[in-house]
Amino acid sequence: MTIFKEVLDEEYLTTPEAKELLADIEAERALDEDREMRYELARAIEHVNRFALLDVEEAQALVEDLRELEKVDEATAYKVANLLPEDRDELRTVFAQERYSLSGDELDDILDIVAKYA
Repeated sequence: MTIFKEVLDEEYLTTPEAKELLADIEAERALDEDREMRYELARAIEHVNRFALLDVEEAQALVEDLRELEKVDEATAYKVANLLPEDRDELRTVFAQERYSLSGDELDDILDIVAKYA
């Protein structure tokens, strides 16, 4: 029998924000010598260290700039900020699940914003 926990809150994070949170957890665990880091936590720390290319302020500014565009919702803005797509094909994968498609100009507008930060 599986026991499910109730979701109390949900919040989107950029990879740099996750990196900061995980760094705090890693430092806390390092103080306790008897406590080992679980495999999943170690992999998550490795992942954010590799893929967090922006600092927290830049990532938040990028999300805010993307949110100003009409067709970019909050979840998509965070996905784009975390992936930092470099071309139209990479960006189209972000929008693949949406019920609408973007024109070439709309894709280019998003890529121009990303290029300012990447």
